[in-house]
Amino acid sequence: MYAILDIETTGGKYNEEGITEIAIYKFDGEKVVDQFISLVNPEQPIQPFVVNLTGINNEMLRNAPKFYEVAKRIVEITTDCVLVAHNAKFDYRILRTEFRRLGYEFERESLCTVELSKKLIPGLQSYSLGKLVRALGIPLSDRHRAAGDAQATVKLFKMLLNKDVEKNILKTHIRKEPKRSLDTKLVHILEELPSSTGVYYFHDENGEIIYVGKAKNIRKRINQHFTNENAKSREMQKKVASVSFENTGNELLALLKENQEIKELKPKYNRALKRDIFSHALYHFKDDNGYINLKIGKASKTKKSITTFSTLRSAKNSLQAWIEEYELCSRLGGVHNGSGNCFNYTIKSCHGACIEEEPAEAYNERVEKLITRYSYENQNMILIGRGRDIDEKCAILIEDGEFKGSGYFNLNYQINNLDIIKSIITPMRNNRDAQHIIQSYLRKKHHFKIVQLSVHE
Repeated sequence: MYAILDIETTGGKYNEEGITEIAIYKFDGEKVVDQFISLVNPEQPIQPFVVNLTGINNEMLRNAPKFYEVAKRIVEITTDCVLVAHNAKFDYRILRTEFRRLGYEFERESLCTVELSKKLIPGLQSYSLGKLVRALGIPLSDRHRAAGDAQATVKLFKMLLNKDVEKNILKTHIRKEPKRSLDTKLVHILEELPSSTGVYYFHDENGEIIYVGKAKNIRKRINQHFTNENAKSREMQKKVASVSFENTGNELLALLKENQEIKELKPKYNRALKRDIFSHALYHFKDDNGYINLKIGKASKTKKSITTFSTLRSAKNSLQAWIEEYELCSRLGGVHNGSGNCFNYTIKSCHGACIEEEPAEAYNERVEKLITRYSYENQNMILIGRGRDIDEKCAILIEDGEFKGSGYFNLNYQINNLDIIKSIITPMRNNRDAQHIIQSYLRKKHHFKIVQLSVHE
């Protein structure tokens, strides 16, 4: 027997939410045999965004029963049942929290229809309830109301039962709790964290940094650390005593700071960035006829490269795109081997450098443009991006082809020469990984403004 349910809450801090509506359908695998649907007075205000989402407001709940008044009915209808919900981790946690407030330990086996759907119906773009049932042709009325969502979950679950012919997935997914609950210490840590972009540090009970990471959303990323069940994560969960963080305002600076901190601090649980984060590089040389050739090779500490790549595949994909963009010869560009004219010449995207039809001077001019764009060797420039606050910008300085550091300035502050820029910059280490991070980030779509500087400015 299954108790298929959906819960709406007030929103708010983790484990402080209250139930505003609950719907439970007792399902025997074929049909609904009992049901319980009720608004619930949470004895706390509903968050405004939740009111907009569900349509349930504080006035509607004024005369609704409080949780202790419906608790007995919930226990009765779910006895000897497996709880089923879409994102069961959430609904089961909320129920257990409410019962604990009453001094009762509510325990049921549970199934999550999100997890089951991913196993039995793989390849869908989204597994949110609304998009999932729409893709499967299941009707859904009263979205974000307990009864409507629970009815849709009943129909979805019935479909999943039919798809699980061997019943193997159902057996393996049944467990007391869909995910291991966060203990009190980790919940307290999470409450203090922002949802901003930056770098975070895990400290042990002695204050030592045992892990450094970066995230677009610090709180969300650390929540993943705290709920992950692999061996490394579980060990860190036991060791972490506190978390500190530094907002950076943008992902590029977070990447650079993470790279520097790991190399300097060498935290116990960081392994990836203790070695080089790139494997291949793009090199150039002149052949006997004076044409600049391009070539992908293994990254080397002793050779100067145009730019570096994390994988051979990304190197090949980027080079192919650049050859097309700059109308270069695919043979001189290192994409194809052989002699005579290249394939690009036959489709008129190569001007004939491969057969010396295009002068080396004209061809090399386009190659030099590529090199200048994707290598900042000998260049002086400042990258201006989003700061930590709405009235602030971030500045990353490249001087004589070397990464010098970063800083922040107010929008009203005039950045017009190198001396002023240096005054706001906090020095950071220049190394091969920092260069790779900047180059690879700027190759992607980004929101940084690149300002070329003259050494005389």
